[in-house]
Amino acid sequence: MASASTKSAKCLFGESKARLADRVQVNVNNIASIARQIQRGSKSNEILLHCAKNFADQQTALDNSETNVKKLEANVSQLEVQYESMTRNANLMEELNEQVRSMQR
Repeated sequence: MASASTKSAKCLFGESKARLADRVQVNVNNIASIARQIQRGSKSNEILLHCAKNFADQQTALDNSETNVKKLEANVSQLEVQYESMTRNANLMEELNEQVRSMQR
C-alpha cells in the first residue's frame, strides 16, 4: 500500500512540477511580449536612428562652416591688402597735390 501512495505522490509531484514549468514558460513569454510592446511603443529605434542622422548632418554643417570661415579669412586678407594700397595711394595723392600747389606758385 505504501508503494501505491508513493507512486501517487510522485505522480502528483510530477504533475505539479510540469504545471509549474508550463506556467513559468507562459509568464516568460508574456514578459517578452510586454517588452516587445514597450519597445515598439517607445519608438526608441526610430529616435536613435533620427539622432544618428542628425549627428551625421551636424558633421556636414561643421565642414561647411569651416570652409566658409577659411573663405572669410581669405577675403579679410585681400581687404587688408587693398586697404593698405588705398592708404598708400591716398598719401601719394596728398603729396602730389602739395607738389602741384607748389608748382602753381
